[in-house]
Amino acid sequence: MISVVFPAYNEEKSVGELHRRLLVALRSLGEPFEIIAVNNASRDGTLAELKKLSPIKIITLAYNIGQTAGLDAGIHDATGEIIITMDADLQNDPADIPRLVAKIREGYEVVSGWRVERHDSFGRRVLSRLANWLTAKMTGLYLHDSACALKAYRREAVQAVRLYGEMHVFLPSLLYLRGARIAEIPVAHHVRIAGVSKHYFLKAVKDIFDLLTIKFLSGLSGRPLIFFGGTGIIAASFGIIAAGVSVYLKVVGLRNFGQTPLLILAVFLVLSGLIFFMMGFLAELLLRVYFETNQKTPYTIKERLMNS
Repeated sequence: MISVVFPAYNEEKSVGELHRRLLVALRSLGEPFEIIAVNNASRDGTLAELKKLSPIKIITLAYNIGQTAGLDAGIHDATGEIIITMDADLQNDPADIPRLVAKIREGYEVVSGWRVERHDSFGRRVLSRLANWLTAKMTGLYLHDSACALKAYRREAVQAVRLYGEMHVFLPSLLYLRGARIAEIPVAHHVRIAGVSKHYFLKAVKDIFDLLTIKFLSGLSGRPLIFFGGTGIIAASFGIIAAGVSVYLKVVGLRNFGQTPLLILAVFLVLSGLIFFMMGFLAELLLRVYFETNQKTPYTIKERLMNS
């Protein structure tokens, strides 16, 4: 069976057409399939539009904490041997699904889409290139387009992982670190025709912190590192500035090191920054242990619906 999972937040104008295109693509495979839509507590008519569709399984989250939570809920509800993930905004093309399925059946655990001709803003493309470079440097896995939402996974590989934060972007890298075989194929990418993009600069910053978490904690992720790590970087930065000013005053002969508290302040701030950063990693570890040992997730499913 093939399972297609897509999270949707305020995509009332897109979900109907996406479902129609999915049916065309999936029926062409000639095998059982299921379509799982995760309504991330949309504030528009997305849920009402989803209820008009059939066949479909609808999972509604009680509140929206991001795309990753929606994907995690859908992936762990899926029953197919192959799980396809994609966006609900019609920028991904369901017609690429048969090619993803064929590639994964060559023996891969993950097949990632590569949007060769992207229809995104210049700034978003630059951030994506930076993310690809950082991912390759920190995990050893190079993908042309790690942020592409259209991906295929073998169920046994992906359902063993819980997703937190913005971790879905780096899921192939996480699985690669666990020994999964990864492939990448070109896929189509269309201009967004409705709705508003959910990507912004702060999200890119969160992505980088999640990549750091995957690198240093072997995939343990959550949100404490955003606070502690950010505070640590700010403190260390001010410490470096204070040290620079202290050295400058010494060089120009205005103040010796003992005549100003700047050097002591610099040492204090740099050490504080390091401590805050390590506290963030420890908090990430504790959060993951909490969720795993208590069989809990950071999201709450409000209801499940099945239209047949």
